[in-house]
Amino acid sequence: MNAAGAGAGVEHHTASPAPAPAPAPVTLLIADDDEVTRSGLRLLLAAQPGIEVVGEAADGVEAVERARLLRPDVILMDVRMPRRNGIEATRQLLAESDRPPKVVVITTFENDDYVTAALSAGASGFVLKRRPVPQIAEAVRVVAAGEAILFPSTLRRMVTARPLASTAALPRAALTGREEEVLRLMATGLSNPEIAGSLSVTLETVKTHVGNVLTKLRAQNRTHAVVIAYESGLVVPRFPG
Repeated sequence: MNAAGAGAGVEHHTASPAPAPAPAPVTLLIADDDEVTRSGLRLLLAAQPGIEVVGEAADGVEAVERARLLRPDVILMDVRMPRRNGIEATRQLLAESDRPPKVVVITTFENDDYVTAALSAGASGFVLKRRPVPQIAEAVRVVAAGEAILFPSTLRRMVTARPLASTAALPRAALTGREEEVLRLMATGLSNPEIAGSLSVTLETVKTHVGNVLTKLRAQNRTHAVVIAYESGLVVPRFPG
């Protein structure tokens, strides 16, 4: 048999590319003073894809201690807890680390003053305890990815129920006209790509503006920047109707 005949019918297989490794799960610490709530959240959230519950805390003091030890990506933080509430725990965590965990406040009442205070302290967003578990899990994943959870209408109601802070305390003059425009769009809940589309600029340009806004307002994150904007009067809330 000649070489051509010997090779007839032989199949040549090209090796398939190796599948991309699965992303690491988001590590989560749950802080709530109610043991039933805490255990239920742990059981249900641990069953959600992409989330690994690494620990629990029964109050703000324990939340800080466990966060130092476990270094979670995200803390699901109740605000009304004994010994140290979630507001003070959030403030301490953000102050003592260059790479602190993201904080998602979990609350029963969306108009709770404690929630607004926690957002001002640097929490990345909030969710209601009555929300379906997949929505709570998605909030955890969104915050872990570096985004913020904004509910524009709820946030407007929360912050406008509080007395306005002095505008003199806000470095408003330091914001350029375009930066103020970006901040107003942030306050409506738009993401960076949506802001880029609205302003017909590149995503990198929007990221630069957002970074400048956070720096100039001394805001922990975009949610905190929006709270500052509303409370200072820089952004005037508008309600439908």
